[in-house]
Amino acid sequence: MSAAERALARIDLSAIERNAAHLRSLLRDGTALCAVVKADGYGHGAVWSAKAALAGGASWLAVATAGEAEDLRRHGIAERILVMGALTREEQRVAREAEADVVAWTPEVDAERLHVKLDTGMGRLGTRDWKEALRLARGDRVVGLMTHFATADERGDDYFAAQLERFREFVEAVGRDDLVVHAANSAATYRDSEAHFDMVRCGIAVYGLDPFGEDPADRGLEPALSLTSWVAAVRRFEAGASAGYGRRWTASRPTWVATVPIGYGDGWRRGVAGDRDVLIRGRRYPLAGNVSMDNVTVDLGSDTEVSVGDEVVLIGEQAHERILAEEVARRLATINYEVTCALSPRVRRLHVR
Repeated sequence: MSAAERALARIDLSAIERNAAHLRSLLRDGTALCAVVKADGYGHGAVWSAKAALAGGASWLAVATAGEAEDLRRHGIAERILVMGALTREEQRVAREAEADVVAWTPEVDAERLHVKLDTGMGRLGTRDWKEALRLARGDRVVGLMTHFATADERGDDYFAAQLERFREFVEAVGRDDLVVHAANSAATYRDSEAHFDMVRCGIAVYGLDPFGEDPADRGLEPALSLTSWVAAVRRFEAGASAGYGRRWTASRPTWVATVPIGYGDGWRRGVAGDRDVLIRGRRYPLAGNVSMDNVTVDLGSDTEVSVGDEVVLIGEQAHERILAEEVARRLATINYEVTCALSPRVRRLHVR
């Protein structure tokens, strides 16, 4: 790795393709896979990820904004795109020009193809008014019905089942068999085939991240993203010497400390620094002190063979060790979605097969 490559995210497009194919294999006959590529493909690169997912068997794409749909079209993607977010009048115009389907919950939404969203309990977008939803669903531009689950990733709760039943009743009340019916996200796709309907909308699982925050391999998924940096300095610290802002870490014994040029400016979050590891030469080492904007420091111990130029793995595998995005998320008390979405533009994405 070149010393100029301070932070690199490698994206394995073959893994995304295989994940899409695996998800397709879980679906009921006749159910389509929609790959969600919003937020720049959850930090993986939207256009690259979309093409890989389509190669793996996805037949729809979903985004949050009209601009995201426009960008996919600009890069030659012709498949159906669903814009799921709230749109201003100008954004509705952009979505129309991109020939995208649009989610609607009021009569004011203007698009050639509308998907009526019933809020069955997520409490964000969509209408809770059953009668209004039925009125909207009878429109001649309506091509789909949808909802979104709030607790699909919390197995064993009753709320998921209640949402599913309310949505099923709505679909039956509409009584149209010419509409694309969809509700399931990645977690619901795994959790209950009754939630598959005509299409599932999988985001996190397409990238090989586990929708339940556990080990992706247990669900047949392959993480597509690895995050690496390099050792820029190795220095000897005597007992009592400190590293980082606020002197939150001091050496309890003579030790060696590595400086790695990646920080919260790259999206490597500042929280609970001392409770996170990195991999160097196939071994785990703990972070020492607070994460800075551009650097982290790593406690290498009293003896070390680590030297300047060594690769540092923050997410991914090295030798026989691995650090999953799910592990990073647990230590930060967040979710794997945020770990990859947070990677900033100054982390170069290298797309490989």
